[in-house]
Amino acid sequence: MPVPKTAVLALDCADPEALAEFYAALLGGEIRPTGDPDLVEVRGEDGSVLGFQRDHGFAPPSWPRPEDAQQAHLLIMVARSDLDEAEREAVSLGATPMDVQGRGTTREGRLLSDPAGHSFMLRSLK
Repeated sequence: MPVPKTAVLALDCADPEALAEFYAALLGGEIRPTGDPDLVEVRGEDGSVLGFQRDHGFAPPSWPRPEDAQQAHLLIMVARSDLDEAEREAVSLGATPMDVQGRGTTREGRLLSDPAGHSFMLRSLK
């Protein structure tokens, strides 16, 4: 029988508390301390869990520079009718829209970066 496990996607950052506050507000979630001062979790209303881990040498991702490949990003799913409002909300919380012209991204997906520079996409449900 396998050992019970839990998987959490963790984003490296310089200030895990601040980034957790951004995502808690964006997802309507709750910040949960972990007992480790360098790791904070956010549990979303839907039960999703994100971790934010302090990296003392953190440098923001440089994507979308052509020489760098995007290795991962968060997809945050919203109803198509709420996409514009979700984008405005994210920007009001500190997200930055990313220039994706010519990269095949439709208006059904809005690529942004969080305050620490990680990319995430607001994407409409089909």
